[in-house]
Amino acid sequence: MDCTLFSRTTSSSALNCSTFTAKNAKPPFRLAFQNWLARGSVPGLRKRLVLVASGRNSSNQCEFSGLTAPLEPTTPPGRLLSTVFQNDREYFPIAVEKQLMQLGYDRDEAVARMNLSLGSDEACLHRRIADLREMDCQTGVEDVMYMLILYKFSEIKVHLVPRLSKCIYKGRLEIWPSRDWQLESIHSSEVLDMVKDHLVTVIGWRPDSSVTENWAPTKVGRIHLSKVYAESILYGYFLKSVSLRHHLEQTLLEGYSLSSKRPLCPSGQGSGLQMSLVHEVKPETTLKSYVMRRFDRETVQMYGKPKSKAAINLMERHTNALFGVVDRDDEISTSLASLKRIVLEAVAFGSFLWETEEYTNTKYNHEAY
Repeated sequence: MDCTLFSRTTSSSALNCSTFTAKNAKPPFRLAFQNWLARGSVPGLRKRLVLVASGRNSSNQCEFSGLTAPLEPTTPPGRLLSTVFQNDREYFPIAVEKQLMQLGYDRDEAVARMNLSLGSDEACLHRRIADLREMDCQTGVEDVMYMLILYKFSEIKVHLVPRLSKCIYKGRLEIWPSRDWQLESIHSSEVLDMVKDHLVTVIGWRPDSSVTENWAPTKVGRIHLSKVYAESILYGYFLKSVSLRHHLEQTLLEGYSLSSKRPLCPSGQGSGLQMSLVHEVKPETTLKSYVMRRFDRETVQMYGKPKSKAAINLMERHTNALFGVVDRDDEISTSLASLKRIVLEAVAFGSFLWETEEYTNTKYNHEAY
């Protein structure tokens, strides 16, 4: 029996299977990103997808180690950091900072020369040089961010899944070792609960699944899996952003609750307003309830959409490198365990991307998306 990963969600869901034609095809990441923005809902809390499995088992597994990431640095800063990453890891954070500062200097210098040439015969030339330098620095920053994400994965002893073309043998994809525990360890307990909800939603994973069920052969469309991966990156980015906001609000409310026990105004003036504010502010007990009750479509989009052009480009480049050129929706034979590994990696990638974007922006002032 042929099998596929399919949805019981409404037709507007980004994860519904659809007919694929080469004429109107868009890169899977772009489709997932556009659907994320249009929908404005939390993917981990949508209706469950169903996974159907059949076929014969196989022992062909993708075992990997070292620097086997799908995307290879193409710029001098990226290649330099790749060498440092593999040979001098203690120096890596310092090298990252130096490369970011150099990229910022190169970009700003070109802009300064362009401004000085305004009104002269060379103005057009310097404008073109500044544009080219901006493009080069943009790609360089993306490579730096990618290497920094790889470094964060290495800190939890996890290697990114290589290009699937290197892992698929006779149409079969298995990933080993899974590293599920390490990928889950980066999240707080509340975030992890929402990640598990996401796993149930996108692959039908169950906590009580047996080993036999987890490794049973299952077929999934390559385009469909690439969309799931892209949306899981965005979901990881969203969870990192919103969990920090939730923690900040709880901290502020706890501090306000303590300070409200002391009178803010002399002789009791304004005490009525003070008491009303205390009673009106009720912190949500869990992250999930916080998101469900406080976040409308616009808020989800605001916290789930990467803030920089570099982050968007990097997600797209990584996803396309992992899945390759998808010109037809061929099926991949895999297992629930391998699908779980892929989704957990994508969520972690999104979380690390948020951290990397925040850090690099302090050194290189990203162009807003």
